[in-house]
Amino acid sequence: MLETERYAEAADLLRFLLQCQVQDDRHYEEWEALLKWLQEAFPAAAAGKGQGVPVMEPADEAEEADFARRHAEMKFAEDRGYALKLLQTVTEKPLSEHTFLALEQLAFIQAPEIDEALIKWLEREERHPMLQFRVLQTLRRRETSGVVRLWRGGALTTIEIDAVPLTPEEFPPAVQDVLDRVGQEAQVHDPAMFYFAQEFWYQFIMGVYGTADYDSVIREEEASLDIWAAALHQTVTESLQGGDGKADEELRAAYGITDSMRLRFEQAHKAMKQFAAAGAIF
Repeated sequence: MLETERYAEAADLLRFLLQCQVQDDRHYEEWEALLKWLQEAFPAAAAGKGQGVPVMEPADEAEEADFARRHAEMKFAEDRGYALKLLQTVTEKPLSEHTFLALEQLAFIQAPEIDEALIKWLEREERHPMLQFRVLQTLRRRETSGVVRLWRGGALTTIEIDAVPLTPEEFPPAVQDVLDRVGQEAQVHDPAMFYFAQEFWYQFIMGVYGTADYDSVIREEEASLDIWAAALHQTVTESLQGGDGKADEELRAAYGITDSMRLRFEQAHKAMKQFAAAGAIF
C-alpha cells in the first residue's frame, strides 16, 4: 500500500493488524511504529476510514502530491545538500519507513545527479527486491529514460524505466486475474483471508518484477493462473495461521492443480514463502 501511495488504506490495515493475535510481539512494535510514521507524515490520509474520516478523493490525493512536491522543493532550495542527505537515507541506511519517505521526496527534486546516483546504486549489487522496485518507480516518476541492468532474483535483468508500473492497474491483466481467482475461492471458504492476499500479492509482484517468476505470472495461460492463485492462497493462509508449509490437498483440488502441475505449484509456493520471509508485511 505504501508503494502505491494508498496511505489511508495502509493505516486502516495497520489498525486491523494491531487487533489481531500474533505469536511474535515484534510484529506489534513494527506495525505501531509504521502507523505512527503514517500519522505524522500524512495526518489527513492516515486518519483513514477507521477513524470515521472519508477516504481521500482523487482531488485530495492531487493536493497531497502537490504539497509533497512543494515541501521537497522548498527543502532543496534552503539546503542544496538536501538531495544528498535523502540519497544517503536510501543507499546507506537500513531499510525502514524513512527509506520510502526519502524516495517520495527524491521524485520531486530537480537535480540530475539523483538519477545517476540511483542507477549506479541499483546496478552495483542485488538489493532487497521491494526496495529495488520502489527505486525504479522513483526513477520513472522523475521521468528518467533508458534502461537499468540489475540483479533480481539471482539473475541479471534489464528493466526499461518508462515501463515500470506506478499503480496496480498498470500491470498486465494476468496479475489481476490471479487475484480474482483467489477471490472466487476465498468468498466461499475464507473471506477474511482475501483482504491480506490482495496486499501480499501486489507486494510479491513488485518484488519479482522483471524476473522469471514475473514472466510466468503474466504468461496468461490458464494453468499458470491456477498455479499462482493456489500458491498465493496457500502462502497467505500459512502466514496467518502458522501452517507447517505442507500444501493442503483440498486447496490444490479447488484450484485444479493436477499431478502434472504439482512441481510448478511447489516452485511458485516456495518463491512466495521466500519473499514473505525476506520482509513482506502481513
